[in-house]
Amino acid sequence: MGAGVSLKHSFTMFLLELFMFFACCHECLSSPLDHRQGYMLTDRATDAFLPKITPTAAPQPFLPLLAPSPLSSFPNSTSPKLSGLCMLNFTAAQSLIHVTSIDCWTAFAPLLANVICCPQLHATLVILVGQSSKETGVLALNRTLAMPCLSDIEQVLTGQGAGENLNHICSIHPSNLTEASCPVKDVDEFENTINTSELLASCEKIDPVKECCDQVCQGAISDAATRLALKASDPLSMDGPHVLPQHSTRVNDCKTVVLRWLASKLDPFHAKEVLRGLTNCNVNKVCPLIFPNMKHVANSCGNGISDRAACCDAMNSYVSHLQKQTLITNLQALDCATSLGLKLQKYNITKDVYSLCHISLKDFSLQASGCLLPSLPSDATLDKFSGISFICDLNDNIPAQWPSMSLLPALSCNKTVRIPALPAATNAQSGLYTEYVAVYLLVASSMAIMMFLQF
Repeated sequence: MGAGVSLKHSFTMFLLELFMFFACCHECLSSPLDHRQGYMLTDRATDAFLPKITPTAAPQPFLPLLAPSPLSSFPNSTSPKLSGLCMLNFTAAQSLIHVTSIDCWTAFAPLLANVICCPQLHATLVILVGQSSKETGVLALNRTLAMPCLSDIEQVLTGQGAGENLNHICSIHPSNLTEASCPVKDVDEFENTINTSELLASCEKIDPVKECCDQVCQGAISDAATRLALKASDPLSMDGPHVLPQHSTRVNDCKTVVLRWLASKLDPFHAKEVLRGLTNCNVNKVCPLIFPNMKHVANSCGNGISDRAACCDAMNSYVSHLQKQTLITNLQALDCATSLGLKLQKYNITKDVYSLCHISLKDFSLQASGCLLPSLPSDATLDKFSGISFICDLNDNIPAQWPSMSLLPALSCNKTVRIPALPAATNAQSGLYTEYVAVYLLVASSMAIMMFLQF
């Protein structure tokens, strides 16, 4: 999903009111000691559940409360109505499909789409077709079968609790299961064209941090895709502005074929780890948020700041609209802070309004959850008692950086060194000080939100 998913203000308030309702239930059912502790958490105004940006206090992490027991159950798995035309082996990929259904669970699919749901769904499609090639000898479905197979995949996922409109949310089409414009789809022809041992050695296991910088596997995939693209009966020249877009499309289509071949050589679990790692490199490069008109901020903060309070009110109001879109990663938040800062500078806002108004990185993510997702690939998890959970980066109180020529990020793999003064402990894998917490979304709240979104 290239753009953030816009949520109405009423949705956020609806969710917060639900949290308050279950917090009250928790007080009524708890022991005297628990009641005393619970009072400290729940005796607040509704707005207290959203992190506040004030000059005198650092924002606190959002901690959703847990209901003592679910008031409604999760939807049971149902037997999907399959077309009978698709040869994909859903049984062999049952574990993978289960993970995908949770990552794309009902009403939360749009919120997790950019970072978790859609990358996992795309990986699932690649693995399903790749695994089937071991039986069919073909790394793509024909156009006749692509439509019923895509429908079957949607039916299987929906039957396990996934959202019903994933094809729209993640821009999935039947062509995602075919070879599209790539001229090679037969396994034998593929293996006679590509140095498969070199490709497998480069991609059978990747480091999700180093790969984004070194691009060993990505380079091998690009080389293989280019070789396949040049097998076309009307090969397009690598040179010249008139044919470059068509060639680029063909190479990209061939990259999907290459990924399917890789998926056929790995077990589904390891194939998923590789594919999610590769996708994450691209996910973290782009800010997925849509920036609305910022003239109101320009009027209050441009041409020098004569009224700090008015400027910060305008900034906080603007950021509150960004907080209604989608969950993003910590690295995406860095991109978003830079992108917004550069846009504001074009409106002649020269002073660091991030520092002036205490804007932090987490202020760019969905504030109904109060967290940034980690930059490394992760999945949501399902617990029948506490609900859907996902990992948050508790290092998200870092102040947003106002862009300048000396601080503009060059590469995503270098962004970790630009984060200001962190606590001493570091995450050995990513270089970011990171502490994780599972954010639990109430079962009853989840069901109510799902029904709310259907209206």
